[in-house]
Amino acid sequence: MTHKMFWIFMLLLGLGSCTQKIPKPNIIIIYADDLGYGDVQAYNPVRGKIPTPHIDRLATEGMRFTDAHSSSAVCTPSRYTLLTGRYHWRSRLQKGIVGVFRAPLIVPNRLTIGGLAKQRGYQTACVGKWHLGWNWPISQEKRALFTSRDKNVRATEAHRRAWQEVFSQPIAGGPTAVGFDKYFGTDVPNWPPFCFIENDHTVGIPIEFGSGKLFGKNQASLQGPSLKDWALEDVLPALEDRSVDFINRMAESPDPFLLYLPLTSPHTPLSVNREWRGKSGLSLYGDLVMETDAVVGRVLHILEKTGEADNTIIIFTSDNGCAPYIGNTTAAEALDTSFKSWPWDRKRHQDMPIAALEAKGHYPSGPLRGYKSDVWEGGHRIPFIVRWPGVVAPGRSSAQLVHQADILATIAEILDVSLPPDAGEDSYSLLPLLKGEDGPVREHAVSASIHGLPSVRLGAWKLILAQGSGGWSPGGDSSRIQLYNLAEDLGETQNIADEQPGRVSEMKALMEKLISDGRSTPGPKQENDVEVIRYTD
Repeated sequence: MTHKMFWIFMLLLGLGSCTQKIPKPNIIIIYADDLGYGDVQAYNPVRGKIPTPHIDRLATEGMRFTDAHSSSAVCTPSRYTLLTGRYHWRSRLQKGIVGVFRAPLIVPNRLTIGGLAKQRGYQTACVGKWHLGWNWPISQEKRALFTSRDKNVRATEAHRRAWQEVFSQPIAGGPTAVGFDKYFGTDVPNWPPFCFIENDHTVGIPIEFGSGKLFGKNQASLQGPSLKDWALEDVLPALEDRSVDFINRMAESPDPFLLYLPLTSPHTPLSVNREWRGKSGLSLYGDLVMETDAVVGRVLHILEKTGEADNTIIIFTSDNGCAPYIGNTTAAEALDTSFKSWPWDRKRHQDMPIAALEAKGHYPSGPLRGYKSDVWEGGHRIPFIVRWPGVVAPGRSSAQLVHQADILATIAEILDVSLPPDAGEDSYSLLPLLKGEDGPVREHAVSASIHGLPSVRLGAWKLILAQGSGGWSPGGDSSRIQLYNLAEDLGETQNIADEQPGRVSEMKALMEKLISDGRSTPGPKQENDVEVIRYTD
């Protein structure tokens, strides 16, 4: 029996101290990478062909949100918002993602879910993909030694000396600088450095450039320093093992814990381990979704084994929609085709259409239009499931508008913490919904495309402040402004902006207010970090 379970047992028997309180709930946030709305069977039972039994179990035992959104249709900005409760476009990141070996996006005084939990005595850990920047101690004159466009380049003594100097030093500005006691993971698995990072040091010193086998189609995408014999297939199992180890250790501690588990999958690299290859019968992507689901299953298993399951809140979600370049990839193709590096080259990747996966009956965006990168719903409407035994009634679903920004305020209310005015500026608590109420907790929300094009929601109405997807998907509309009624047109097929000029004006004014106020929640005005880009017709 764990220490925590002992105290619960004593309380139930009435033998514990009368002042002893039932422990605060543990919190686990599992953040999938590029998992589409329709990739989870519970969200797409008819047109979803990939088995996801463990994620589905969370939905069966908890609450499934069907109108949940990330802040962006790509990685870094969504992570920023989930961790801080603040829209990413209030930061310096107006579009795109944080580049390789670039500076931190989260500033040291910004409250995160990790820092919030620490205030209440939680042990906090981040295990997985960070991709929010670090203060890499790389001088400008030596920066060219850390990346290469040539996938077949060999390390020279100049490379190794520079790498030894940099990777022997602490790397500031990462997870342990913004609220997490522990970190283990790979910053971006398909980018250098090809090694693990633990807390603020690399695990080992890279001595060579990544081997050629790392750069098949949809594998690593940018050459750089690597440990000898680094294998991308080892990343996800290592994150799984570290997470299990952390939960095991915390089960023996009297302190509650918060685990932020940003998985590296099913984002490329499609580095599927042997036992999962071919399991989906669809593609490597389908296999990797199944392997990702199995990680969720192991987390559930260790919670049950340690007796922590009934006292743990699990939030499962994804940073954005499914990437449109994964549907045509087989195991053989992944080994023999070169993959170009960032930035995205649309022409090169049009030969990898997701239509190949859809042709087999699996639709990663379900009924939604668009995919990763797009401002359309398929880019940022994502799976969002909360399991909290004893509080969240099992088998529930909610169609209320919610946002990943809301996680911070939700945790704050659960822990009875009042957020200061300069924290969680765009975060609304979901606790009323989790407890069974069905009224809206927020009336509006903003999500953006990879190029920064915003969409603003007001109830069921959605305004996009330009033509097209704002991302990689082709297609557009005759009007520059797009307005959709998602209650009647979830697939965003009918642009009715010309028919609703008054509503367009109202929603434009709302977007301007959200920008100028520096917040979308009630409270005093706040400053945005930079001048926010306005999109006008």
